[in-house]
Amino acid sequence: MCLSLFPWAHFRTTKSAVKLHTLLDLRGNIPAFLRVTTGDLHDVNILDEILPEPGAFYVMDRAYIDFARLYQLHLAAAFFVTRSKRNVLMERRYSRPVDKSTGLRSDQTVILTTLASATAYPEALRRICYFDAENNRRLKFLTNNFALPALTIAQLYKQRWQVELFFRWIKQHLRIKAFYGTSANAVRTQIWIAVSVYVLVAIVRKRLELRASLYQILQILSVTLFEKTPILRTLQEIDCDSDLYDTGNQLNLFSLQPDSRDRLHMRAGAKIDHRAPRKRQRLERRRYPLPALIGVDESPSRYSLARCAPAEPASASPTWIRMR
Repeated sequence: MCLSLFPWAHFRTTKSAVKLHTLLDLRGNIPAFLRVTTGDLHDVNILDEILPEPGAFYVMDRAYIDFARLYQLHLAAAFFVTRSKRNVLMERRYSRPVDKSTGLRSDQTVILTTLASATAYPEALRRICYFDAENNRRLKFLTNNFALPALTIAQLYKQRWQVELFFRWIKQHLRIKAFYGTSANAVRTQIWIAVSVYVLVAIVRKRLELRASLYQILQILSVTLFEKTPILRTLQEIDCDSDLYDTGNQLNLFSLQPDSRDRLHMRAGAKIDHRAPRKRQRLERRRYPLPALIGVDESPSRYSLARCAPAEPASASPTWIRMR
């Protein structure tokens, strides 16, 4: 964001920014918590505003590692899954056997060794090492859950990518890349409107048990917004198979003659060359000398060639005419 237009959104000395902190419920991909802040607020401070739900799993990135706040989640009978940082010093207490064919490398019980970390989180943690063969990366996860299998913990962290998909969907389909106002209230209002539209479309898709994607439903609603049509009739499924072969009003691409703007000397049966026009013309003139043209002058002009049906079947060579 431009610093001169959004001076209230403090981030750096050269630019401004806002953050949308989101807690996404993976059971329905619906936001359960939202907070719009300036860009200089660190992500870990949002953990103080979230009310932990007992028995829930909170999957978060490494930016949320603060052992004092993670211990509050542990005391609330909630579970967390996060990635470990390199500078976190831990001591191994116990190792469990793992199946390395699944990508797991280790499953260990560890404790924090530094004084500040051990004071903030005095109990044991579970460290799981997993190798991602697709991206050739080794990942280390920290969790306070010792009951679930190690592979399930790794798969839980993979679901964190749904948050990134949520933000990408909002940016692409709800036109939130540019703001209509520059004040803090205008920016927050536009963000909340975009999120509210996303939630309403998701609720409609869930309630009506629609198989269409959120983007398709949003496009249908945007077109029929001011029409007095029942929503069930508007969002009814379309028989795609019947429309696939219904080409009554569809133009036939291959029945069209070459256009004069293409600058192509097309010979019958020859393939279209996508090289530079002038270079292509020179090569075509060398390979296929142009036959007699009707009304062609010496000045350079744009024209295309089309084959004319011969008057007599015994014509040995094709006849070419100039198309205006």
